[in-house]
Amino acid sequence: MSGGHRLGRRFGWLWGAYGTSALGTWLAFGAFPLIAIQVLHSGPAEVAALSCAGAAVGAVVAVPLGPWVEFRRKRPVLIAMDLVRCAALLTVPVAFALGVLTFVQLLLVSVVVAAADITFRAASGAYLKTLLPAGDLLVANARFESTAWTTTIIGPPLGGAAIGFLGPVATVVADAVSYLLSALGIRAMGGPEPRPERREAARLRAGDLLDGWRYVLADATLRPLLFNTALFNGLVMAAGPLLAVLMLGRLGFAPWQYGLAFAVPSIGGLLGSRLARPLVTRFGQREVLVGAGALRALWPVGLAFLGPGTGGLLLVMGVEFGLILCCGVFNPVCATYRLERTPADRVARTLSAWAVTAKAGTALLTAVWGVLGALLGPRTAIGLAGVFLLATPLLLPRRAAARDTEPEPGPEPEPAPNRV
Repeated sequence: MSGGHRLGRRFGWLWGAYGTSALGTWLAFGAFPLIAIQVLHSGPAEVAALSCAGAAVGAVVAVPLGPWVEFRRKRPVLIAMDLVRCAALLTVPVAFALGVLTFVQLLLVSVVVAAADITFRAASGAYLKTLLPAGDLLVANARFESTAWTTTIIGPPLGGAAIGFLGPVATVVADAVSYLLSALGIRAMGGPEPRPERREAARLRAGDLLDGWRYVLADATLRPLLFNTALFNGLVMAAGPLLAVLMLGRLGFAPWQYGLAFAVPSIGGLLGSRLARPLVTRFGQREVLVGAGALRALWPVGLAFLGPGTGGLLLVMGVEFGLILCCGVFNPVCATYRLERTPADRVARTLSAWAVTAKAGTALLTAVWGVLGALLGPRTAIGLAGVFLLATPLLLPRRAAARDTEPEPGPEPEPAPNRV
């Protein structure tokens, strides 16, 4: 995945930490709902609340953390968020062993993990911008994207096997350990970090809470890009549970077929992330951003025509492969574009506002589409989501906008960097 491009030892540690925690997350994928069902005997409403409310409340909790992160050194924040997630997750197996685990505890842990995840993402984006020159940001983001899809492919099958042998609580322990290892990897990076412009002791003002949104909404290209990504991701995620109901219920697919339908197409994400940099070099950043962003919206409507048997399975795999391939190109280009257009002293607030908007939007749309699925049926609701997705390219930036800030010099390159 390195493609022969050197980004240095410190990025290697950061990349390794990201991959470790991402693998842990996918190993524990679905563990909380399974614990709620198998251990706490929760009903469908509670399981849905665990998935939606945890992310939504976590997003609200994370709102003041973006400005707080902005004026602090980012590496200690990254380590702290890893340790917070590790500690929160470890309370679950401890409570389970003591026989005192409750649904409320699962909900609280999901809130803490969601808030820490948003904060970590905001701090890591800001830190990456100080770590690498601007010309290397796309390479770095493409490597993160390829790692994300790699762990998506291998994590759930391994996690499913672990759940089968050891139970869902064991995968929660594995996830917690992955965050501890991530913290140790970030700690091992070493090296200097630029001091934030404002003193760490400066008091957080109420007006700071909205600074991230103010900057994004005032930018002629970031504003539509935020609306596009929030709506696109929310609609895709909202259709996911309905697709599971359709495939595993009415159409009679086996669980292994359902898993296969989404694991194999993830290879498209690896391919897309490898294509992102060559495509930008050949066609230009904005052209790839708009092109891949438009193409990814064309696929999901095909899921409304899903039928039983091998043909239906191949249809899902084909649609998902095309969707994920386009997302694999779009995501690193979008992440790089966002970093380049955001001044260094606003990155954490901007990324935090972006993540909060995306998570809150996904939670809202998931709830709305759950109601639509109950009223109209899962197939109709999936088709409706696909139709709305066809309109999302209208929110992509139509033309390149002038930068509001002067270009920022990149950091000095490290001497004799290792190949990663």
